[in-house]
Amino acid sequence: MTKIKATLTTIGATLVASPGLADAGDYSSSYQGHMMGGYGFFGGGAMLLFWVVAIGIIVLAVRWIGDSGRPADKNADALEILRARLARGEIDPEEYAARKKALES
Repeated sequence: MTKIKATLTTIGATLVASPGLADAGDYSSSYQGHMMGGYGFFGGGAMLLFWVVAIGIIVLAVRWIGDSGRPADKNADALEILRARLARGEIDPEEYAARKKALES
């Protein structure tokens, strides 16, 4: 689990840092206001698409990590609970038999 979290953190950090490292060109002398990456709407659209995908992947990864600790079946099997209660001595064998019969019918 820790290895998965470390991998996802590394991927997330890479996605966040990538746009800043993508173009190290010098625009100081010829900068003409290329607000959208120099390619008009396509550059801005691609940038927007990148961020939507990156944030979506991060959200899905966080949800996946959060759900991995939960049991697959939220409603535990009633007979398993009944057996555990009998094993712990919370109920006697007669009550166990009566409740088991009620559950199975």
